[in-house]
Amino acid sequence: MTTKTTAKPKGRLFWLFPAKPPKPGRGFFRRGNRQLNRSMAGNTLLFALMAVCGAAMALPLVMVVNNALKPLDELFQFPPKILVRNPTLENFSDLFVIMNNSWVPFSRYLLNTVIITGGGIVGHVLIASLAAYPLAKHSFPGKKILFQMVVLSMMFSWTVTQTPQYMIISWLGINNTFLALILPACSFGMGLYLMKQFMEQLPDSLMESARLDGAGEFVIFWRIMMPNVKPAWLTLAIFQFQQMWANTGSTFLRNEELKPLQYVLQQVSAGGTARAGAAAAVTLIIAAVPVTFFLICQSNILETMTSSGLKD
Repeated sequence: MTTKTTAKPKGRLFWLFPAKPPKPGRGFFRRGNRQLNRSMAGNTLLFALMAVCGAAMALPLVMVVNNALKPLDELFQFPPKILVRNPTLENFSDLFVIMNNSWVPFSRYLLNTVIITGGGIVGHVLIASLAAYPLAKHSFPGKKILFQMVVLSMMFSWTVTQTPQYMIISWLGINNTFLALILPACSFGMGLYLMKQFMEQLPDSLMESARLDGAGEFVIFWRIMMPNVKPAWLTLAIFQFQQMWANTGSTFLRNEELKPLQYVLQQVSAGGTARAGAAAAVTLIIAAVPVTFFLICQSNILETMTSSGLKD
C-alpha cells in the first residue's frame, strides 16, 4: 500500500504564514482568490519591527526635550547621555534673562514668526486652491502648458531662484518687510500640484448638481470643493508651516525688530559654550510648536480621509 504525501511548497515560511485556515479572531486578508493570513509569530515580528522604527524616529525629539532640561555639566558630558539625570529649568531662565537684556524683546520675535507663518499658510492655501480649481475642473486653451510649467518649476532648487526672487522683491519695493517672505511662499509649486491632483478625484456630478441649483463658480469652489479637499489643504498647511516656522528671514529682513524666532536661535547659539543651555531651550521652543500643529492637523486629516471618500 502506498501512502500519499503532501509536498510542501518551497520558499514559504510556515512559521510566519501557516497554510491552515485562521482561527476566529486571527486577522487575515484576501488577494484575488487566495487567502493570506498571519500567525502570532508574524504579528509579533511586525510589531517589533515597527517599534524599533518608531523608537528611532522619536529619539531626536526625546534628545531635544532632555537637552533643554540638562545642566551645563551634562550637556558637555562624554559619552553623551540621552536621558537627563538632574533636570533643571535654568536654561529657560537664562534664555529669558538674555532676551530681557536685548534691544528687541523675545515676544517681538515670537510675534514676527506668527505673522510670517500665518500669512504664508493662509496665502499659499488660498492661492494654490484657486489656481488648482480651473486646472482640475475646467478646460481652456493652454491648460496643459500651464500645468507643465508648474511641474517644471518644482525641478529647480531654491538656490537657483534666490537671485531672481531677490531682484523681483526689490523691484516691487517690499524688501525689508514681511511681504518679502509671505509672497514667495504663496507661489510654492508643490501646493498647486497637490491641490490639482486631489480635486481631479472629486466627481463632476457635484458641480453639475450645484449649477442646476443656481450656484456660481465661487460658491461651488468655497462650499463644495474646499470642504471635500480638506485632507489636501491640511497636508499643505503642515508642509508650509514647517517651512515658514524655520525661516530666518536673513535674506530680505534687515531691521532687528522684524526678525523671526529662528534668528534668535542662531544668535544665541553663536554665543559659544556659555549659552549652550539657552540654545537648547530655544530649540525646544521652536520644535514644540510645529510638532503640536502637526499632531492636531494629522488627526483631522485621518478623520476626513475616512469620511470624505467620493466616487462617481
